[in-house]
Amino acid sequence: YVRQIKDEEEKELMRNSSRINDQVMGELIQWVGKGMTERELDAKVREIYALYGCEDVSFPPITAFGKNAADPHHGTDDTKGKKGDCVVLDIGGFKDNYASDMTRTVFLGEVSEKQKEIYNIVLEANLRGIAAAKPGNRMCDVDLAARRYIEEMGYGKYFTHRTGHSIGLEDHEFGDVSSVNEDIIRVGQCFSVEPGIYLENKFGVRIEDMVFVTDNGCENITKSRKDLIIL
Repeated sequence: YVRQIKDEEEKELMRNSSRINDQVMGELIQWVGKGMTERELDAKVREIYALYGCEDVSFPPITAFGKNAADPHHGTDDTKGKKGDCVVLDIGGFKDNYASDMTRTVFLGEVSEKQKEIYNIVLEANLRGIAAAKPGNRMCDVDLAARRYIEEMGYGKYFTHRTGHSIGLEDHEFGDVSSVNEDIIRVGQCFSVEPGIYLENKFGVRIEDMVFVTDNGCENITKSRKDLIIL
């Protein structure tokens, strides 16, 4: 429990790590449409982190094209993106020993109405989860805020993982954002909010931010844009 509450020095280190992650994501997105394979993108993101002075990635990056993005834990392979593919980019790095973590989903060349629909549902679920991240609520309240919206929109069975996890000196620390965790949220906690919808053999969308719990809500320390991007 001690590591769950971040002091001011830790918060500043984590904000800085997350600032770098925003910059890395911005650079990575520029490479997505250039014909690289998932494996080549994986190597590129590691290279960018090193250029920003990060000690390492905080977990193996996910750079998933098309139907690979429908697997939330897809292992990087030699797939190349094609027009109409979604691309799930789940990345994080260690800077001064503190982890960052973020997911964005972008599209190559064009986006279908179904992809647009799913993207907007996941974005709204992400925003609802963040709005529920405040002291006095429970971790399960954050999960359910995101999950119930996805269920209302008819895609509940396609959201196949918990909504988030605590983060700090490790990418996954004690205290998850799940429907069964009834722990009360406290000021100073930091965790991810990352709902997703995964349509098997078609495509997937996930949007993930990191938040600090404040006295009256939370501070989203992930600043990368969340509007729908077509490359």
